[in-house]
Amino acid sequence: MKKRIVDGIEFEQSSGNVFADLGLPDADKLQIKSGLVGEISNAIRKLELTQEQAARRMGIVQPKVSGMLRGDFSGLSERKLMDCLNRLGYDIEIHVRPTGHPVGHLKLAIAQAG
Repeated sequence: MKKRIVDGIEFEQSSGNVFADLGLPDADKLQIKSGLVGEISNAIRKLELTQEQAARRMGIVQPKVSGMLRGDFSGLSERKLMDCLNRLGYDIEIHVRPTGHPVGHLKLAIAQAG
């Protein structure tokens, strides 16, 4: 990360993945899960669902919804989070392409509703 000093304060610019910046393992996966949970949260709000209604619609129990909305998504796989979004009326597309690097990376791109 790039270090800079502004007004006598040293700081590092983020890489764009806070989980990687913190040195957490599986940072790419955590960022993907975090983005999916953010979209689930937006969908629940947009649809004006209670946690119980959202849970029934997504096929999970209400305590899981509560935990998810508080940032605890450790017990939910990326696949399950994508399934939750599908059940909330969202399409998901996965694009796979070769990279010029020895190891590829995961990236989540969220399209704005038109």
